[in-house]
Amino acid sequence: MLDHMGFRVRDLVSARRFYEAAAQAVGLAVIDNSPTSFLVVRSAGEPIPFLWIGTDKPSFWAAGHQVSASPIHVAFRAPDHASVDAFHRAALAAGGTDNGAPGPRGPAEMGYYGAYVLDPDGNNIEAGYRAPRHGS
Repeated sequence: MLDHMGFRVRDLVSARRFYEAAAQAVGLAVIDNSPTSFLVVRSAGEPIPFLWIGTDKPSFWAAGHQVSASPIHVAFRAPDHASVDAFHRAALAAGGTDNGAPGPRGPAEMGYYGAYVLDPDGNNIEAGYRAPRHGS
C-alpha cells in the first residue's frame, strides 16, 4: 500500500545503529542513501518500499517541523515469534528503550504477537507477527 515514508532524527549515527539492529532481526536491511540519510528496505536488491531516515529537512516539509515533536509509530512485520523476540533484544542493545516486552497483543482471535521499543528520538518502533488465520 505504501511506497515510502520518512522521518528526521537528531543523531544519524545512533539512529543507524538502532535501525540496523532492529531491521536485521526481522529480515530487513539498512542501506546508504546519502551522507545524511539511510533507508530501511527489504534488501538492497528490493529497495522499494522504503523507510527514509535522516537529518536533513526535505524541501517539501513545513518550516515549523521539529524532530520528534510528535513521535511516530512504525511497525515492522516479523516472520515469526522468535524474530519479534530478537528485534526486542537487538533494539534494546542498540540504544532503544523498552516500551512493551514481546507478547500477545490485541484480541486473541487476531493472533498477533508484538514488541515495542522507543528509538533514540522517542519514536515507537514495533515488530509484530500475525499467525495465519484458518478458515477465513
